[in-house]
Amino acid sequence: MTIEAKTPDEYLEKLPADRQEAVSQLRETIKGNLPSGFEECINYKMIGFVVPHSIYPGGYHCDPKLPLPFINIASQKNFIALYHMGIYANKNLLDWFVNEYPKHVNTKLDMGKSCIRFKNINKIPFELIAELCQKMTSQEWIALYEKNIKKS
Repeated sequence: MTIEAKTPDEYLEKLPADRQEAVSQLRETIKGNLPSGFEECINYKMIGFVVPHSIYPGGYHCDPKLPLPFINIASQKNFIALYHMGIYANKNLLDWFVNEYPKHVNTKLDMGKSCIRFKNINKIPFELIAELCQKMTSQEWIALYEKNIKKS
């Protein structure tokens, strides 16, 4: 499900009613727990939290005109997705998250490389997501990105 929006608020307004509250709460959880240095925007037609060009002028290696992505939220057809690039790039962070998840939710973790899929919008572990957001600063993300992801 692609939503055409210019701002995160407009993105939320265009969501089906049953998704608005969950995505809004996920957005506020992320905003309230990310360290400074990240900026909210629309990125890849999703709500994004990025390292802006003012902090990382080189931008994203796939398209340097774009800021460096870190977290995105999307309302997909059958689930709400949280994309977290830190989990993709840091095995220790991934292992921590996989081990913590069952302590917060009694359903099986549905996850890809950086995508956490929430099929049941009533079982989003907001406290765990808050803790995940606190685990990496923008400077730590830049260093990890340059070490593990960015092509020379």
